[in-house]
Formats: sequence, C-alpha cells, structure tokens
Amino acid sequence: MPFLPTIKRRLVCALRLRSALYRNYAEKPELRFLSNIEGVIHVGASIGQERALYDAFGLRVLWIEPIPSVFAELVKNIAPFPKQRALNNLITADDGKEYELHISNNAGESSSLLQLSRHEEMWPEVTYTGSIKLRGLTLGTALKQAGFSPEQFDALVLDTQGTELRILQGARDLLPLFEYVKVEVPDFESYEGCCQIEQLSRFMTTNGFHEEIRDAFSQRDGVGTYFDIVYQRS
Repeated sequence: MPFLPTIKRRLVCALRLRSALYRNYAEKPELRFLSNIEGVIHVGASIGQERALYDAFGLRVLWIEPIPSVFAELVKNIAPFPKQRALNNLITADDGKEYELHISNNAGESSSLLQLSRHEEMWPEVTYTGSIKLRGLTLGTALKQAGFSPEQFDALVLDTQGTELRILQGARDLLPLFEYVKVEVPDFESYEGCCQIEQLSRFMTTNGFHEEIRDAFSQRDGVGTYFDIVYQRS
C-alpha cells in the first residue's frame, strides 16, 4: 500500500473500515434491520455516535438534536458523510409549545424534558447542570419546515430520554411510512413520567407494529433494565 497515492490509500482504508463495521454490527440482532432499509431518521442524535455505523450500511440519515452546542459538534462529526444531514430541533408531541430541557453533565447524553427519577439509582454519577428553553415541533412539522419528505426514510430511531412515546404520538400520521422503529426504553420509571415498555408496546401494536427484537443493554438489581427494542410494521 505505501506506493499508492495518499488519497487512494485513504479510500482503501475507509472501505476496509466500512467493511469491518458492517460485518461486526450486522451480527448484532438489534441492528440487523439496518440491512433492510435505505434511510433512517435518528431523533436524539447527540454527537452522531452511530455515524460510521450508518455509513457502513450506506444509509441516508437525518439526525435531529435539540441542544445547540451538541448540535454544533454533530455537524462537524457528520461532515465527512455526504448522505447525512442534521436538524437542530426539539421534537415533541405538539407544535410551538415552549419546554424546559434539562441538560445533563455527561456531554448532554442524558438530557431530558423530564426530571430524573430512578435514573439516579441506575447512574448516580449523572446529574443535571442547568436547563434551556426551547420550542417543540412534531416530527412531521420539523421535516416539512426543513424540506425533507418523510418518504425518504423507512426507519425511525428514538433516543430522547423518556419522551419517545410522546414523539410517536405526535408523529402518528407518519408511522405507516416506516418499516422499522427502534426505541431505547426502560421497564422502570427512569425519568418522572417517562414511557416504559408496556405503554410503548401497547401503542406500537395499536398502530400496526410488532416487537421484532428486544436487547437488554443496561441493568441494575432492584432498579430495572434498559432495552433497545426494534418494532417492525406488521
């Protein structure tokens, strides 16, 4: 490889990394749906930790992140990926209502519209350090205002620290367009009034989806478990 021009060498390295990522992640049950889609909307983007993963699957991606400082980092991180775009919006169940978003001390990853509840028992090192006021938009309104057609995406990923069900309720009219919906959800009250598996699954079943994959990724005895759940349209 040393004799190759620099640009070509970097391209070869990038392709090898993409191939390795694809092989590694395709073996994870909760991520196999990525092989069956062309585009994904990821609400609760943070800094785009999954950007290389989505690129490995060749996906068209729309990230949505509400915290301005985190959004700025997200934009930098996805710059090398031409099929990925980002919106700086707070996605909620309604349009135009003002909310207080509580900012967490772990680079904003646990930030939520909801107060911490048993989350403090699961991760005692996580606290809120402040808050900002933002106006919410439904997913449909955010897409329309930014000029994106929902038909461009066949999967929805939600990681919004307890408000996932509210977002889905506000996006009910869009749900028939998605083949898959992946949600991070607990089976306990992690945040005050947060959605839990039972409520979420009831809503998804009512709206034409069934649970395809359930993967437990964090658990604490006496508190509960966090899951990644993939719902597929029935």
